[in-house]
Amino acid sequence: MSLFRQAERAFVALNAWAVILCLVAMSSVVFTNVGLRYLSGQSIPWADEVARYLMIWMTFLAAGLVLRQGGHVAITNLHDILPIRARIALRAAIVLLLLFFFAYMVVVGHQYMNRMGRQLTPATRISYWYIYLAMPVGFSLLIAHLLLIAPRFIRAGEHVGADEGALIGGQNG
Repeated sequence: MSLFRQAERAFVALNAWAVILCLVAMSSVVFTNVGLRYLSGQSIPWADEVARYLMIWMTFLAAGLVLRQGGHVAITNLHDILPIRARIALRAAIVLLLLFFFAYMVVVGHQYMNRMGRQLTPATRISYWYIYLAMPVGFSLLIAHLLLIAPRFIRAGEHVGADEGALIGGQNG
């Protein structure tokens, strides 16, 4: 296996583990809060806020992994009726359009993060900068994942399947 392929697998695995950690943390906070509420009648004041912010981070971190699997919404009617060369051109145009959109959203997310980052969250009193950082990070990850799958997608219209994705530790594929 090439060094590039190993680096890609490590990148995907690291991204997947970050999503898993967000999910575990969010689930733990919610479970603990619900348990405390029913057992003691008291709840954790910051639990809902932290769970919400973890979900935001998890969503943005996971978007690139979903893109790799072809899991985002796609309308393929036009693609399916086109001849092979036109399909390849359409897929290349889609990749370019997505790259421009993702890059634009990195810039917009960065601007929004800097503008809103001066405010503090109500319960935890941390800067919104850390929450809004999820947007430029998530769209940067989308760019990286798209660039990694683009050649194969453009040529063959295929996404990286779970058997080739090796999302966690490279045990698949």
